Amino acid sequence: MCNLYNASPKEEVERYFRASIKPSLLASAYPTAPVGPFGTGVFIRAGQSSQTHFEREALTGQWGMIAPGAASRRPESRSILTNNARIEGVAQRSTYRAAWARGQRCLIPAQSFQEPNWETGRNIWWTLKRADGAPWALAGLWSEWQDPQTGEIVPSYSMLTMNCDEHPLLNRLHKPDPKLPPSAQDKRSTIPVEPELWDLWLNAPLDEAFERVVKLPPVECFDPSIAAETDALLARLRQGGPSKDEKPGPRQDSLF
Repeated sequence: MCNLYNASPKEEVERYFRASIKPSLLASAYPTAPVGPFGTGVFIRAGQSSQTHFEREALTGQWGMIAPGAASRRPESRSILTNNARIEGVAQRSTYRAAWARGQRCLIPAQSFQEPNWETGRNIWWTLKRADGAPWALAGLWSEWQDPQTGEIVPSYSMLTMNCDEHPLLNRLHKPDPKLPPSAQDKRSTIPVEPELWDLWLNAPLDEAFERVVKLPPVECFDPSIAAETDALLARLRQGGPSKDEKPGPRQDSLF
């Protein structure tokens, strides 16, 4: 799962993702800071298409899907988060099932995202970037909600997640449950979508999109520097510990 990511800037969305950003699609100012739960971010959905051409359009929305019929944009309980959605349950969960059934899939453009690593015994935030320097396109689901008080149409979206217990890099993230074996932790990961599959994810029938897109990328897709830093720290700990002034890693309120 992910609770903080760095959204791609407007120029990157237009040039790299080739998505149109119309003024009418910007529900609020284009985000310039890292995005957290219920903050404003950007997602890319299918635009008008023909038999030979697919268009993509980008719009701003709340990162945290608003349930159909909800009285407000955010749940009353702070413990309820909808910025991540387990892909195994989206067809049944009331917040997501209508959007899933309608094929309202999206891409979430991100320069990087953060996940916690606990291998040293304390949390080190890993900033995950692509090895090729390109932004991530993370698989998501979007919907629109009408404010019952004002009539305003509010776009919102969630990142889809899947199990990563068997992934040699991603299974190093998140705090493990000591009562469970490694194969039963049910650690979660976002689902990056490669460029050649963008239009398929946005436009193809559900079965085809699910089969071809819902998988984790190989280790080689990830910038290895953050893992190397943790490995070096672990090695120093095994040899007697880091220096007293060594810091465990960046705080979650900053991706850089």
